[in-house]
Amino acid sequence: MTVTVLIADDQAVVRAGLAMLVDSQPDLAVVGQASDGLQAIRLTKELAPDVVLMDIRMPLMDGLEATRTITAGSARPPSRVVILTTYDIDEYVFDALRAGARGFLLKHAPPEELLRGIRAAVDGGALLSPTVTIRLIEAFAAGRPRSVRRPPALARLTSREREVFDLVVAGLTNSEISRTLAIAETTVKTHISHALDKLGLRDRVQAVIFAYEHALIPPWPPG
Repeated sequence: MTVTVLIADDQAVVRAGLAMLVDSQPDLAVVGQASDGLQAIRLTKELAPDVVLMDIRMPLMDGLEATRTITAGSARPPSRVVILTTYDIDEYVFDALRAGARGFLLKHAPPEELLRGIRAAVDGGALLSPTVTIRLIEAFAAGRPRSVRRPPALARLTSREREVFDLVVAGLTNSEISRTLAIAETTVKTHISHALDKLGLRDRVQAVIFAYEHALIPPWPPG
C-alpha cells in the first residue's frame, strides 16, 4: 500500500525538500502541496491524503486552525495530521494536541525520523519526536498535580491490554508492539482500541498525557 502525503508549508524550499524525501520512498507518495492553511484544507478535501504534514505558522490560516478543521471533518478514514514544529513555539503544539494532531516532528530531525513519523501516523497512532516528548508533556501538565493514585479505570484493562498500553505510552508503533509481544498487528490494534475506550481517551497522544498525569511514567528530568 502506498501512503499518500500532502505537504503544507509556506516555504517553497521546505516543501521541495520534504517532497523529495517522501517521494524517495517506495511506499510513500506526495499527492499535493499547500502554502497556507486554507489551501491545505481544500486539497485535503479534494485529494484525501493519508497524512498531512502541517507547518504551524502559515499565512491566511495557520496550521492549528487548519488541523482543527481537517480532524473535525467527516471523511472516513480521516487524514492524519502530523505537525512540523521548530519546538520554540510550545504553546502552539499544545493547541495542536487538543486539535487532534497525530504526531509532532522537528523540521531539523533526521530524515529517517521524519519518515518514521509519517508511517507511524498510518500504522497506528501518534508519534512524538523523542527529543520533544517528555518536555512537551511536562510543560503541558505544568500546574497539574501528578496523582499517585491509580485511576480506577486502569483496573478495567485486561493484563494484555495494560501491557499493550504501556508499550504505546513508551512510544512504540503497532508493528513494534507486534514484534515485541509476538502477536498480530490486528490484535495489537484491537487491544489499543479497547484500552483507549475503557480509559476514555481519544488517541495515543492523550494516552501519554494520561500516563504522565497519573505517574505511570516518570517525570522529566529524572531524579
